[in-house]
Amino acid sequence: MAENSLDSLVSLAGLVSTQSTKTRVRIFRRELPPVLDNSAMCTELASLLVDIIFRTLLIYDDRGSRKAVDDLIAKALGDVLFMKNFAAALVQAMERQLKVQSHVGCYRLLRWSCLLLSRSQFATVSKNALCRVAAAQASLLHIVVQRSFRERRACKQTFFNLFSQSPNIYKIYVEELKDGHIQYKDCPELIRLLLEFSSTSLSLFEQCKPTYLDMYVKTVLNAREKPAEVLCEAFYSLFTCMSHEDFHSIVVPSSVKMLKRNPEIVLESVGILLKSVNLDLSKYATEILLVVLPQARHADEGRRVGALAIVRSLSQKSSNPDVLEAMFNAVKAVIGGSEGRLAFPYQRIGMVNVLQELSNAPEGKYVDGLSRAICVFLLSYYKDDGNEEVKLAILSAVASWAARSADAIQPDLVSFIASGLKEKEALRRGHLRCLRGICKNADAVLQVSSLLGPLVQLVKTGFTKAVQRLDGIYALLLVGKIAALDIKAEETVAKEKIWSLISQNEPSLVPISLASKLLTEDCMACVDLLEVLLVDHMRRVLDTFSVRLLLQLMIFLICHPSWDIRRMAYNATRKIITAAPQLSEDLLLEFTNFLSVVGEKIYLSKTSDTEISVDPQVPFLPSVEVLVKALVLISSAALAADPSSSVRVIFCSHHPCVVGTAKRDAVWRRLYKCLQTLGFDVIGIFSADVGNLSKGLLGPMGLMSANPLEQQAAISSLSTLMSITPRDTYIEFEKHLQNLPDRYSHDMLSENDVLVFHTPEGVLSNEQGVYVAESITAKNTKQAKGRFRMYEDQNDMDLIGSNHSVKREPASREVAGVGKKDTGKSTKKADKGKTAKEEARELLLREEASIREKVQEIQKNLSLMLTALGEMAVANPVFAHSQLPSLVRFVDPLLRSPIVCEVAFETMVKLARCTAPPLCNWALDIATALRLIVTEEDRLVFDLIPSGGDEEANERPSLGLFERIINGLSVSCKSGPLPVDSFTFVFPIIERILLSSKKTRLHDDVLRIVYLHMDPLLPLPRLQMLSVLYHVLGVVPAYQASIAPALNELSLGLQPNEVAPALYGVYAKDVHVRMACLNAVKCIPAISSRSLPENVEVATSIWIALHDPDKSIAEAAEDIWDRYGHDFGTDYSGLFKALSHSNYNVRLAAAEALATALDENPDSIQESLSTLFSLYIRDAGFGDESVDSDWLGRQGIALALHSAADVLRTKDLPVVMTFLISRALADPNADVRGRMINAGILIIDKHGSENVSLLFPIFENYLNKTASDEEKYDLVREGVVIFTGALAKHLAKDDPKVHAVVEKLLDVLNTPSEAVQRAVSMCLSPLMQSKQDDAPALVTRLLDQLMKSDKYGERRGAAFGLAGVVKGFGISCLKKYGIVAVLREGLVDRNSAKCREGALLGFECLCETLGRLFEPYVIQMLPLLLVSFSDQVVAVRDAAECAARAMMSQLSAQGVKLVLPSLLKGLEDKAWRTKQSSVQLLGAMAYCAPQQLSQCLPKIVPKLTEVLTDTHPKVQSAGQMALQQVGSVIKNPEIASLVPTLLMGLTDPNDYTKYSLDILLQTTFINSIDAPSLALLVPIVHRGLRERSAETKKKAAQIVGNMCSLVTEPKDMIPYIGLLLPEVKKVLVDPIPEVRSVAARALGSLIRGMGEENFPDLVPWLFDTLKSDNSNVERSGAAQGLSEVLAALGTVYFEHVLPEIIRNCSHQRASVRDGYLTLFKYLPRSLGIQFQNYLQQALPAILDGLADENESVRDAALGAGHVLVEHYATTSLPLLLPAVEDGIFNDNWRIRQSSVELLGDLLFKVAGTSGKALLEGGSDDEGASTEAQGRAIIEVLGRDKRNEVLAALYMVRTDVSISVRQAALHVWKTIVANTPKTLKEIMPVLMNTLITSLASSSSERRQVAGRSLGELVRKLGERVLPLIIPILSKGLNDPNTGRRQGSLWDAESGIIFSLLNLDDQESLSD
Repeated sequence: MAENSLDSLVSLAGLVSTQSTKTRVRIFRRELPPVLDNSAMCTELASLLVDIIFRTLLIYDDRGSRKAVDDLIAKALGDVLFMKNFAAALVQAMERQLKVQSHVGCYRLLRWSCLLLSRSQFATVSKNALCRVAAAQASLLHIVVQRSFRERRACKQTFFNLFSQSPNIYKIYVEELKDGHIQYKDCPELIRLLLEFSSTSLSLFEQCKPTYLDMYVKTVLNAREKPAEVLCEAFYSLFTCMSHEDFHSIVVPSSVKMLKRNPEIVLESVGILLKSVNLDLSKYATEILLVVLPQARHADEGRRVGALAIVRSLSQKSSNPDVLEAMFNAVKAVIGGSEGRLAFPYQRIGMVNVLQELSNAPEGKYVDGLSRAICVFLLSYYKDDGNEEVKLAILSAVASWAARSADAIQPDLVSFIASGLKEKEALRRGHLRCLRGICKNADAVLQVSSLLGPLVQLVKTGFTKAVQRLDGIYALLLVGKIAALDIKAEETVAKEKIWSLISQNEPSLVPISLASKLLTEDCMACVDLLEVLLVDHMRRVLDTFSVRLLLQLMIFLICHPSWDIRRMAYNATRKIITAAPQLSEDLLLEFTNFLSVVGEKIYLSKTSDTEISVDPQVPFLPSVEVLVKALVLISSAALAADPSSSVRVIFCSHHPCVVGTAKRDAVWRRLYKCLQTLGFDVIGIFSADVGNLSKGLLGPMGLMSANPLEQQAAISSLSTLMSITPRDTYIEFEKHLQNLPDRYSHDMLSENDVLVFHTPEGVLSNEQGVYVAESITAKNTKQAKGRFRMYEDQNDMDLIGSNHSVKREPASREVAGVGKKDTGKSTKKADKGKTAKEEARELLLREEASIREKVQEIQKNLSLMLTALGEMAVANPVFAHSQLPSLVRFVDPLLRSPIVCEVAFETMVKLARCTAPPLCNWALDIATALRLIVTEEDRLVFDLIPSGGDEEANERPSLGLFERIINGLSVSCKSGPLPVDSFTFVFPIIERILLSSKKTRLHDDVLRIVYLHMDPLLPLPRLQMLSVLYHVLGVVPAYQASIAPALNELSLGLQPNEVAPALYGVYAKDVHVRMACLNAVKCIPAISSRSLPENVEVATSIWIALHDPDKSIAEAAEDIWDRYGHDFGTDYSGLFKALSHSNYNVRLAAAEALATALDENPDSIQESLSTLFSLYIRDAGFGDESVDSDWLGRQGIALALHSAADVLRTKDLPVVMTFLISRALADPNADVRGRMINAGILIIDKHGSENVSLLFPIFENYLNKTASDEEKYDLVREGVVIFTGALAKHLAKDDPKVHAVVEKLLDVLNTPSEAVQRAVSMCLSPLMQSKQDDAPALVTRLLDQLMKSDKYGERRGAAFGLAGVVKGFGISCLKKYGIVAVLREGLVDRNSAKCREGALLGFECLCETLGRLFEPYVIQMLPLLLVSFSDQVVAVRDAAECAARAMMSQLSAQGVKLVLPSLLKGLEDKAWRTKQSSVQLLGAMAYCAPQQLSQCLPKIVPKLTEVLTDTHPKVQSAGQMALQQVGSVIKNPEIASLVPTLLMGLTDPNDYTKYSLDILLQTTFINSIDAPSLALLVPIVHRGLRERSAETKKKAAQIVGNMCSLVTEPKDMIPYIGLLLPEVKKVLVDPIPEVRSVAARALGSLIRGMGEENFPDLVPWLFDTLKSDNSNVERSGAAQGLSEVLAALGTVYFEHVLPEIIRNCSHQRASVRDGYLTLFKYLPRSLGIQFQNYLQQALPAILDGLADENESVRDAALGAGHVLVEHYATTSLPLLLPAVEDGIFNDNWRIRQSSVELLGDLLFKVAGTSGKALLEGGSDDEGASTEAQGRAIIEVLGRDKRNEVLAALYMVRTDVSISVRQAALHVWKTIVANTPKTLKEIMPVLMNTLITSLASSSSERRQVAGRSLGELVRKLGERVLPLIIPILSKGLNDPNTGRRQGSLWDAESGIIFSLLNLDDQESLSD
């Protein structure tokens, strides 16, 4: 079991690195836990499992996968072995992580370490190991806290959980820290965590506080070197919970001591301490201050800063006024020199700064007096000190204290400031800053109002002199504050015209360029200034200043790098927007512009290496976070003031500068939450204004902006809107699309416009070739030593190769000089002035530049719309899915665009991603296929579709595009049909595959997908589906069975207006397609309910079908016509159109339909004829002379005239005949001309007798015309003569005109046109009644011309004439006038080849014309014909071949019988010429009628095959030609394409038989096989059956089996049965089982296809072979063949022979028993479910066979039993199981063994396992089963029956026969997972079985039961006795004597033995 677990783990180890989260979770939740549950942990297992877990450390980044791994670790940590391995690996990983100092995986390691401590006994194993883990944790914590807030929080929560679950571990940590075993000075985060956790519990904190205090004092306050700030801050929780007692007794003494001894070490630490404690420091302030003051005036600035921080904390946290006063006095004393004179300015500044820090004291009444006293002191000190820096520090301190209390502002302070305003620059600015500080207190503003005058003056000076601008800003701020509170001051300001003065000199108030250089304090003053002006003086400011510039300044300050300035600007902005709501929109607009400028700067910084010039508006780049916060501030203010500003809000929130590298809508989501928190109904605001939002985003501000960043922002905004209000957004977007002018402009672009667009600047579009050539020439510059250098670098090659690229860089100077070979000369010429040619070129360049600009604009706008469309779709794929059809309508045409096709393709990919999952996973492939379909030729598309004959998919290196898509569709359709929009989206791909001209490998899968989508209620693309299914049905008729129902189902959903397109199937070429179409149309609701409205198109289609050449189609159409219920009417436009259809059957049906319509409406005949004639003239007038493309239409008109012959009236005849003569008879197409002649003849035949006088003049007038030289005249004349001849038969016999007509006809015979000559021949026959007197002369004349004429055409015409004359005079004239004799003489005339050829031509025409009447003469002429085949003259041999074809085509069955023997005899002739002639004539027999062909070919082809090995090459060649002739008449297209291969197989069987069979097996047969096909196939198959190769025999047998199902007529196979059957019989007894199996199936197919009557000896032979004493192989083959034959003959025959079969199973001869039992092995496979009915009869015979004395019989019976179980275990279980159970207890051990094996098979089948597991070694209790398989057995058998079966099985595990024991043990271990558990479950049943067996009369059974009971006791020991004893006791009381004895005797011996065994085990253990 451990080995299995290891194997499982090894296989899973390779899978854990998968990217699929589902697979990860499955591995760790479903597959690894069972491995842990079902196996004991060993070192290898633990090590491998740990390795698997640590593989996930760095790659699992999703929560689900991590949680699954953590849960597995927690579960496995319960095992000590795993825990040790895991801990070792964990510590190594943590220490390795510390070396690389990488944050990746740190949190995971910390979490696992916490799991190790909380879920295992690790903490108790070794303190050293625990310390090692804790130290590593401390170091990793140091890395993690530098990460994100979320990671820090998760880490903290992990440790808190650990400490909560394991309080002991917390205490261990504290102890180890205290003892110094865990180093924490460099990694203090662990202390912080421990302290934070302890602060959550007061008792725990109090318990640990002494330890922490001790650690703090030792490591921080008493440190020998300056502790890290992080270490000091780690004790924050200790500081906040510190008591006065601890502070006073422990902390303060140590702090004061160290401040005195080593102040530089602890100054910062004490500062952090005092800042953090929550205590009143009044008691300690003075003591600490006195120690700190020396540091405040120290030379080291760092110390001064640290000291000031301590003073600040002391002043803030000292509530006692006396202490503050004492602190002031202490400082004052130091300044006064109590500790010596302060000689250096920094010392005095330090003391002043201490006084300033004291201003942070808490509020109280005492502050007023203290502030006055300090201000007085500072003023006096100011006057005494002469240092400027000290004075500035004093001014800052004065401002801080004066701002605390208005009482401090005394007149002397005001006068002091007034005088200070007149100081020099630095001090003046210091006074202004002081005054700003004082004015922060609103109460103090009026007290300094007396300073208005000097301040106004400073404003004027500051805004007129740039040097004093900062003074002016401060002064204006103060003036604004005073004027806001003092009306008089406001009037003074107005009077002084301050506002206009400032606006004139500085419209922006504070230029951003200046603000970017100001100090933080000065920038804050600017913020104050903006707030004062826009809140308190809004009206004046808005009227005077440029609002835009002020808002730019505001945005600059909001995005300032300093947080203090930004925070102040945020507050100011809120106040300004509240006071002036109208500014919100402008502020958002300026923010948008600001973002664009920032974006440009970012882009330049990334793309340019040069120094970026400072932008006055953006002096530095703000961070993304700063921009986001600014946006949140401005948006909330703007939306509150004006909801219509939502356009700008959403636009800015998606600006790339704001979004940065985050997700597209990350900032929007954050903004949304903020706005929601502030109380805004964001969705409501945006939903209410979607129209304006969309217009704004699609307008110049957004998508149509010139700025790419703004375009991107608009696209992202639209995408987000799609998730808020998809429908409204899409409606607006669709309106915009529909009204997009660029869409129409794009369609109007000319080819020249596109060419210009693709041409580079500076080059004319017609110069592109010149441009390339000259640029190459320029590169071929002469190098040193006369060498030329071609293409200097790759860039030059790129330049040359990019002529057709979409985007081109501006042309270089070199390019600009096109046509200028010499630069110097061109320069001189330019100086003299441009030539007219150059000016014209420049004019053209300007024109093309304007065209290029126009096209570029169209390209840009369309690209933007496409990109937006794609992004919007992806943003809301569910909604986009519902709109896919309309979206595709916009994108699809643009895939063909020469300017935006790439963008359109990208959009199509995104639309494909909106299809239903999982189909969307194939989006790229789907989009690629759609693009190919739209843009490429069909050829390329179809090349990508694998054809049916390609190699198998598993042999291909990779799947093609269309294969991948169809695989994706198949996967997507597993759970049901696709949503209708997804199906419609991919349907063009399905359609294109199915429109292939041949079957592809994808057809089956594609059709399965189509069949799933037939719901009549859904808006499917039904008409396209119908059309494509019609096409498939035409290409692959084999699909008829599945496509026909699909067509019917599709039609159920068709509407009345869709009936006409649905009827297009009636125009198909194939009958079965037309029939399927009509059947489908019957299902259309409007048709079936007879409610279809009148429709010309529908009526035309049905009317044409009514007149279909196929009767079955016409009958089906008649039913539909009745349901249609309307008249056809007189609109024949559809019929006229159908006359030119590409399919002949449609043209013919349309002709008949038109004739019927004209018959019903005679009044429309004249108009219809006029239309037909016009159509003919139109078709004849167009088209290239060399390619007559419209001849089909003209042929259709000929057919129509032919069909309408009956309905024409007398008045129509002249018109029709005139048309035929004037137009049709001169048609350039011979076929059309011939059909027109036939139509004319038919019309004359129908109407000639009544209209001779009307028609004859028409013909005579034409014939009497003077002859024209034109070729057409001759054609027309011939036709007219034929018409005259046809009309002449209606003349009286004695009419003299007949003779003239005959003469003319004989003249026309000389026309070298077979169609004309044939027509003349037909016309002559009826006229011969009038020429009886001239018969000899006429025959002599024709014979003379036939034999002696010099021209072939004349001789051929004479032959046709002679045939017509003979037909007219009757067959008797042949003898009467000696015609045959003359022909015979001509044939033997060796002197004249013309005579021989003429005789053969006459022979051919007579055969053709007279048909079978001439057959007696054929037999006579045959020897001469044979001789002619070997004639030396080629023309004679060709004539002989034609004569032979004509002869053979007219032979009757009797004729074949007469001819064939003589020809076959000729093959045996020694003379090669005779052989050759016979072969040629045999080849001509391929042209016999089909019935005769199937009769003669079986005899011909084998003989021809023999001829192929003839010694004479000409005979061989003739044989080849003859076989090719046979191949040429094959109608099956698949075989026809294989004829060359088959002929190779016949010619060279050794090399090509196997190859031919392979090709045949690979061929997918769609059409049935005809007789000629069989004639070529059978010899090859026969040869294959006789081959030695097993593979070849198997293939040949397979083809034999397939033949019957493919032949047109099964009787065609009958002649070949005698040839093939003996060979199949031989193959049936082949030693190789596979070959026998194929041969058996072939026999079954033959019987099934041709019936038993054709194989009278087959079944008896099979039965005889079954009984033979030959080898097992022969009997097995016969059994297999017989099973297939019986299956083919049906159940009635099988029931008839079954008793005989069963009887022979117990035959006295072993070979017979063997054969018949073997038959049962194959019958279930052949009969399938039918054999289930005969199981009850067959089972006893099989079970008896299991105990047979003969091993071969036993094996046969067992094999049969296995097969029965395999096939019927689930369906016939109640029948099989009892029989098998009885066999287990049989006295014969062989039956027991076989029964156990069968029982095993049966249980394996039920449990769903193979039973092939190797279970060698290990305990008998170790099984390979699972609980699931056990449940399956219970579910099928029921618990009681399962217990009985297992009880019997357990008992025979101790059988006396080792074979039975081994078999039972294998089955038990395979199906039982847990033996002890199972034994407990089945114990009652098992004991009952054992007791019954112990009481059995069979000694073997009693022995087995006793051994089994002993084994049971031995295995379960004492645990089983309480279960057994009651059962045995009950058995003793049983009324059955036998059972009592069984319980007592044999049980006694078994139990005693077991108890003794148990005692031995216990003594050993003791």
